[in-house]
Amino acid sequence: MNGILVIAHAPLASALRQCVLHVFPDAAPSVVAVDVLPQASPDESLQQARRAVTGMDMNHLLVLTDVFGATPCNVAQRLVEGAAARLVSGVSLPMLLRAVTYRHEPLDMLVSRAMAGGAQGIIPVSVTAPQNQNKRSHDQNHHDHQQ
Repeated sequence: MNGILVIAHAPLASALRQCVLHVFPDAAPSVVAVDVLPQASPDESLQQARRAVTGMDMNHLLVLTDVFGATPCNVAQRLVEGAAARLVSGVSLPMLLRAVTYRHEPLDMLVSRAMAGGAQGIIPVSVTAPQNQNKRSHDQNHHDHQQ
């Protein structure tokens, strides 16, 4: 089974991990997060990332990062250098959910599935204005409140 590391600007990595564990609590051992703090040097963040993946097989590791070219991505590039691990930038919750769903597949397939999940997670949503929605007829005293 592949491991998944999310490395992103704090607190995004931990928040994404918590969201995915809400849906897949059994995935806790295979999904780790590293939040890159604003005051941390790249070397400190790299050491934190290395500690986070201790015990994980670097040949079966998918690393997801938030922004290409930013410190978390640069740290992740250094982490995976020379390993068969794969790195994808632009992490989102749909991408991470898809990766966790298919974490048992070969690493190259997992990368494709994760990227497809990220792309397919971008959906234009049509919103119906509240005045066009059906009122609940059984509640005579119901009032819509907007905050």
